[in-house]
Amino acid sequence: MIHRTWDTIVIGAGAAGLSAAQALGRSLRGTLVIDAGSPRNRFASHMHNVLGLDGTPPAELLARGRAEAERYGVAFREGSVLAVRDRPADEGSGSPARVLVELDGGDTLEARSLVVATGIADELPPIRGLARHWGTGVLHCPYCHGWEVRGRRLAVITTSPLGMHQARLLRQWTEDLTVFTAGLGELSDEARREFAARGVRLVPDPVTEVVAGDGAGIAAVRTASDEFAVDAIFTASALVPHDGFLAELALDRAETPMGSFIAVDPTGRTSHPRVWAAGNVVAPAATVPVAMGAGAMAGAAVNAVLVEEDFALAAGGPTGA
Repeated sequence: MIHRTWDTIVIGAGAAGLSAAQALGRSLRGTLVIDAGSPRNRFASHMHNVLGLDGTPPAELLARGRAEAERYGVAFREGSVLAVRDRPADEGSGSPARVLVELDGGDTLEARSLVVATGIADELPPIRGLARHWGTGVLHCPYCHGWEVRGRRLAVITTSPLGMHQARLLRQWTEDLTVFTAGLGELSDEARREFAARGVRLVPDPVTEVVAGDGAGIAAVRTASDEFAVDAIFTASALVPHDGFLAELALDRAETPMGSFIAVDPTGRTSHPRVWAAGNVVAPAATVPVAMGAGAMAGAAVNAVLVEEDFALAAGGPTGA
C-alpha cells in the first residue's frame, strides 16, 4: 500500500545524489534518498581536485552532505532498489502519472519524480594481486592521485586501446614510467618513437601478477618472463553502471567508448519525463566536483518541472506523462 507520494526520490547518496537532494530540500520538496551504502570511491582514503575540500576523506564528505541535506528536511532510507516502473495517469479519477520504486525489503514507494545517482562498478582486470591494492597502490585517475605518487616508479597496465591516453598522460607525473602494452594492440612505429623520445619503457608481455611489498605497498609487476619494480600502478577498469533496476522503463541509451550509458540532456533528464540521472551512472569519467554540479543541476531541473505541474494541477489542466 502507498502511504505517501514523495515529490522526489533520489537513488544513491554519493556526491551527485546528495547534491540533488540538497537542492530539492532547499526548494521545500518532500525528498527521500535511498542508498545501499557502497560509494564507488570508498576504497580511496582522500579526495583531490575538490576545491575547498582537497584531501578530505570521501566518507567525511558524504557524512557532511547528508547532515546538510537533513537540515533541509530530506529523509534517508537504507536499501537497494529492485525495479522502477510507471504508474500511469488515471483520467477518470484525475490522478496524475507517478513513478513506483520497488525496494529489496518488499516495500513500493511512489514519487512524482526520480533522480538516479547510483554510480558505477569498477570491474578490474583478472590479474593476481591487483584488486588487493585498488584505491591505494593501484589507481585509475592521475588527476585524483598523480600528485601523491609524483616522481616515483609508475606503471600503466593497459586494458584496451583507450589506455593509450592514460599511458601518455602519466608521463607528466614521472620520468620513470613503464607501460605494459598488451591491452593496446599493435603499436604503430610513430607511437613507439614518441614513447622512446619521452623515455617511456614499453613491455609487450601481459601482466600476470602484482607483487606486494613489505607492509601494504606494491613492490613489482610480474609477467610470465620478468619482474619490474614499481611503486604504484595505474589501470582502467571496465565501467558498469548501476542501472539495471530501470530496465522496465526502456530508457534511451548512449553508446560511448567507455560503454553503454543512459542518455541524458544537459539537465540530467532522461527519455522518461519524470526520471533524471546524474553522476557516474551516466558520466563515468566525472570527478567528484563534476558529479556534485550535475546533481545540483538535476535537483533544480526537477523542481522546475514540479513547479509547472503544481500550477497545472491547481488549475485542473493536464500535467504531462
